[in-house]
Amino acid sequence: MSQIIASFPPARSTYIREHILLAALGSLLLSGVLFYVGNPHPWTGIVGSVLAIGARGAYAMSEQLGMVWKLSDTKLIGPDERVIPLANVAEARTMLSALQVVTQTGDKYLIKYQADPAAGASLILKTRDAALSARS
Repeated sequence: MSQIIASFPPARSTYIREHILLAALGSLLLSGVLFYVGNPHPWTGIVGSVLAIGARGAYAMSEQLGMVWKLSDTKLIGPDERVIPLANVAEARTMLSALQVVTQTGDKYLIKYQADPAAGASLILKTRDAALSARS
């Protein structure tokens, strides 16, 4: 029976920080587009972006923060109980605040809103390597 070594819960502060960044980028983009097309009220892009991203963030927060991944000595277990054997993991790398796991067959999984995605990727790869060397 494999034992859980680590879990990867989403970090609330990272979730909020990413949504603030998205709202800021959206504000700049929408205001720029409105200014470019000659709208006399380009400031509405800021309001619209902040409201849209804020509403989406608030609506999806509880679901997103409930998606916890678990790492055992032989497998990675997703929030939907999907099992990825560590022997099938080809790569684990960071993508902003997410940790991307790529399998030998090319399937890709995102472990989102991690406070330290590099540490998580490193732990997954070390555990995979230990599992593979134990099988040899």
